[in-house]
Amino acid sequence: MIRDLIIRNRSYRRFDSAVKLTDEQISKWIDLARMAASGRNMQPLKYALVTSPETCEKIFPFLGWAGYLSNWKGPAEGERPVAFVVVLNDHQISDNHYCDDGIAMQSILLGAVEDGFGGCIIGSVNKSKVAKILQLDETLEILWLIALGKPAEKVVLETAENDIKYWRDEEQVHHVPKRPLEEVIVKLKS
Repeated sequence: MIRDLIIRNRSYRRFDSAVKLTDEQISKWIDLARMAASGRNMQPLKYALVTSPETCEKIFPFLGWAGYLSNWKGPAEGERPVAFVVVLNDHQISDNHYCDDGIAMQSILLGAVEDGFGGCIIGSVNKSKVAKILQLDETLEILWLIALGKPAEKVVLETAENDIKYWRDEEQVHHVPKRPLEEVIVKLKS
């Protein structure tokens, strides 16, 4: 079951904008992140939920999409995310979030996939512009945004041969090469 969820948890970049998400649905996924492990159990992460279409539209121009697809400027109208989770580090709690962000985001996305949705972690963010739009307190540092919605694209995994760059074919199927298992396991000498 966990293997299936992880395989289905792809970086979806195109969504069915007609299918909306509520704060309650997203809060359920954030609750998974809240219960996950946290370095020193400090729990410095906070989450801003953006479900308003107007606010999503304001944030969209300040995001970078799919660096390997250099001719693609991001999802078109009707394919854009219907919600965002802004992952924040609360500096009033700790300046170091260790690896909590990765654990939390994976938990959120696995919850989304289990419920028939999907998302994409976005690190290419104009953080100062987004913080201003959201009127965030200066003690809250934007780490990442997670774009969320009902996936409107097919993403397939394949074995990487020489190149790990994802790509799209002529039917817009998104291909994601993954290094073979024997390449990622280091065999120790003793």
